[in-house]
Amino acid sequence: MGKSCVVTGKKVIVGNNVSHSNVKTKRQLKPNLQKRKLLNPATGRKVTVWISTRGMRTLKKWDQEGKKSDLAKMSKEALQ
Repeated sequence: MGKSCVVTGKKVIVGNNVSHSNVKTKRQLKPNLQKRKLLNPATGRKVTVWISTRGMRTLKKWDQEGKKSDLAKMSKEALQ
């Protein structure tokens, strides 16, 4: 399976390039995914995950609000 963000679930989507003469060819629209080692708030251990930049902002917000999230559990769900 391809890469996807563990927080937001963003993944590659398919669209069209449209030329001036309206000829359409397939293209891939890729999210801004980063491979990061992050501290898992639930266990206190570092976990390597694929995460989008939007997902990093969301995790930062959750941390400020005191919301607990389990990155290991989220990454297992993203693979399924």
